[in-house]
Amino acid sequence: MVIHAGTLLDGRGHLLHNTEITIQNGKILSVGRTGKKPDYDLGRLTVMPGWIDVHDHIVWHFGPNGRIEDKSETPEQATLAIAGNAYTTLMAGFTTIQSVGSPEDKDLRSAIANGVIPGPRIITSLEPIEDPKLTPEQIRETVRKLKADGADLVKIFASKSIRLGGGQTLSDEQLEAACGEAKAQGLRTLVHAYRTAVRAAANAGCTEVEHGTFATQEDLDAMAQHGTFFDPQVGLVIHNYLDNKARYIGVGSYTEDGFAKMQDVLPVIAEMFKRALATRNLKIVFGTDAVAGAHGHNAEEFIYRVQAGQNPMDAMIAAQSRAAESLNMQSEIGSIAPGMQADIIATDGDPVKDITAVRRVVFVMKGGKVYKNPAR
Repeated sequence: MVIHAGTLLDGRGHLLHNTEITIQNGKILSVGRTGKKPDYDLGRLTVMPGWIDVHDHIVWHFGPNGRIEDKSETPEQATLAIAGNAYTTLMAGFTTIQSVGSPEDKDLRSAIANGVIPGPRIITSLEPIEDPKLTPEQIRETVRKLKADGADLVKIFASKSIRLGGGQTLSDEQLEAACGEAKAQGLRTLVHAYRTAVRAAANAGCTEVEHGTFATQEDLDAMAQHGTFFDPQVGLVIHNYLDNKARYIGVGSYTEDGFAKMQDVLPVIAEMFKRALATRNLKIVFGTDAVAGAHGHNAEEFIYRVQAGQNPMDAMIAAQSRAAESLNMQSEIGSIAPGMQADIIATDGDPVKDITAVRRVVFVMKGGKVYKNPAR
């Protein structure tokens, strides 16, 4: 199978024109002119690796009553809603997602991998670790159980929700137990962290920090020094909550005060993100924290990031080769090069020149199978 690309972003920061991608058995065989008639002529589009969202909540959905909590929802209705989330996410150009914190991800991961339903490649943490009453040894035992249950990584809550102020909830010793045991078990760690928990997670050797709101320059420097991947959510998740306030209000921490805190923190996040971009050697990756209402709109986060000061090409790399590196999958996904999975998307327009082109994904291939094609 041959794809002709008018403009090609390889996922590593390189730009090619009028080239061809040859695919065999679901993988990229070669990149370069072949002289063959292409099976897919994408000469007017911008071709690139499928995007990777390293922080997603694919099973979150609104019930038949239109709200995040619907006690009358049947298991069948929930299953269909989750399958719909997976389909819309794939159609939006995301061929791999890391879904963190839901045991339901396990069956979804299998269904997609076995071709039962269309969706992005799922990487899941199953249940998160969040109870501050656990001893370090209990935390280590929980990590071992997660691995035995089939988790791909460990999700750790080291802070309260931003709606509750974001204070640190796990001690440095507890974080060291969680991330140390995960490393011993060959698992990565992803830490929900604000304020002091950001530096504590970096010092504990955790793989990736999420959010990072209120992080100081010293916190950002600590992540850079330890090689910690950083995934700040700049706009999509909070704007999605605000836009869908009526569907969330009254459930858990989704109170009037909680929504006010989310509104107030937007400029704080933007300022922190600018400092993160200027922090030498800080490895920023792309994650949306997509919850109910955001699935299929994940690419809006690119627009928020570029508006906040990120270079458009670097925004693409953050969701391609750098995201793949954070997953230890850099030899499989995130780049267009020989030997890589044929996860290929195309946009109508060049997002490096006009970031809003990320809204116009018109071609989607995952593992060599075409799911969306402008010629259809």
